[in-house]
Amino acid sequence: MSTPALARLVGAVPDFTDRVWGREPLLRQGASGTVGWPELLTVDDVDELLSIRGLRTPFLRMARSGRTLPERSFTGPGGVGAGIADQVSDTEVSRQFAEGATIVLQALHRNWPPLIEFTHTLGAELGHPVQVNAYVTPPQSQGFAAHYDVHDVFILQLAGTKEWRVHAPVHPWPMRDEPWDLFTDAVQARADQEPVLEAVLHPGDCLYLPRGYLHSAVAQGEVSAHLTLGVHTWTTVDLVRALLDEALSEVTAREQARAPLALGVAVDDPYALAEQLQVARRLLIDTLDQVGDEAVAERLAQRLRAGQRPEPVRPVALATATRTLQGTSRLRRRRQVAARLDHRPDGTIRVVGRGIDTTLGPEYAWILAGIPQEGDFSPDDLQTRRSPTADPGAGEPSVDAVTGCAHLLRAGLLVPAQDGGTGPTSQAASRA
Repeated sequence: MSTPALARLVGAVPDFTDRVWGREPLLRQGASGTVGWPELLTVDDVDELLSIRGLRTPFLRMARSGRTLPERSFTGPGGVGAGIADQVSDTEVSRQFAEGATIVLQALHRNWPPLIEFTHTLGAELGHPVQVNAYVTPPQSQGFAAHYDVHDVFILQLAGTKEWRVHAPVHPWPMRDEPWDLFTDAVQARADQEPVLEAVLHPGDCLYLPRGYLHSAVAQGEVSAHLTLGVHTWTTVDLVRALLDEALSEVTAREQARAPLALGVAVDDPYALAEQLQVARRLLIDTLDQVGDEAVAERLAQRLRAGQRPEPVRPVALATATRTLQGTSRLRRRRQVAARLDHRPDGTIRVVGRGIDTTLGPEYAWILAGIPQEGDFSPDDLQTRRSPTADPGAGEPSVDAVTGCAHLLRAGLLVPAQDGGTGPTSQAASRA
C-alpha cells in the first residue's frame, strides 16, 4: 500500500506521536476516505472465512452479554477426510448469531492476506507488534461489558454503526498480567460514571484507545462489524527484564555464584539469610553494570523475531523457482524478515531473522553484500556488479551467483520478484 499505514489511521502522525500516543483516545471520523475499509475486510469476506475457509478454534470465538460461549456450541467435526472435532460450523455460528452472539475472528494477521500486509506495515512504522481481530455484532446487541485491554487498540468500523462509551483507566497502563477482571469492582464503578468519550462509529471511522481505557459498545439498528488492531507496546519493564535476564546469565557463569550455600541454611529466615543476600545483591549490581547494550538489544531482538512472522511464501512455487533458477530470474528480499548478519572470526556468516537462522560459508559474503535492500535483481546483476576485492582468498571455495541465490531462496531470505507474498488467494485478497 502506497500510503503509510499509521497516517491512514490517525492523519497527522507528528501530532499523534506528540500528543496522543499512549496518553488519550482519538476519534478520527472518515479516516478511510470511503465507506468502511473494503481493502482490508468486508462483511462478505467475513462470511467467506466462516463458511468455506475451514477455520478452527482459536481463530474464532463467540460471546453474548459479556460471556464467552463454549467452543462446542459453534464447532463440530470436519467431515470425511478431516479427523478433527473443532472446525467452525457455519450452521451453528448462524444460529448463535441470530440469538444475539457476537462473532470474533481472531488473529486475522495470520490468515487474511490484506491484513497480513497491513499489520506488518503498521507494526514496522510503530515499532511495536500488531495483531488483528474482527468483531461482528447483531443489531441492538453487545458482545462484551465494560472492560479494558492490556494493549493499545485501533478500532476500524467496517459496516453498520456502533455506539462506544469510553472511560478513564482505573489502573493506568496495565501490563499483560494485569487484566481488567483483577479490578472488577473498580471497573464497574468507573463504567457507571460519565464517559470521557461517547460516540457512534460509522463505516470508515477510526478510534484509538491507549491500553487501560475502559470501553464498551452496542450495535445500533443493523449488523455492526469492526476491526480491532491490538498494539503490544514495548515498555521500560521489557528493558529491565532483558537486563535482568542477561545479568542472570552472567551471574550463572560465575563459579562463586554456583557454589552451594552452607549446610542447614534457612532460606525462609530473613535474618539468617541477610549476609548471603547482601553478597547476592552486590554480585547482581556488579553484573548489571557490566551488561552491554548490544546484549540487551539482542535479547529483545529474539523476542521481536519470535513474536512476529515474516512475509508468507508459497512452498511449492518456491521449490519450483529454486529448481529452475537462471541468471536472468528476478528475485527480491523476502519482506519482514529483519535479517541480521553476524560475521564470525572464522569467516562464516550467521544470518538470523524471523523464520531464518542459517550459517553460510565465507564464499557467500559477496552475494549477501550485493543484494539490494529494496527492489528486484537477478543473479546476473550480482555477477556483473561483483567487486574484484570480493573474491575469496587463495584456497577458499567460491560460489557462483545462481547457486548462491538458490541457496538463499531455500533458506527463506529471498523470494521470486513476481511473488506477491500473500498473493490473491481470493477475490477479496486481490484488493491488497
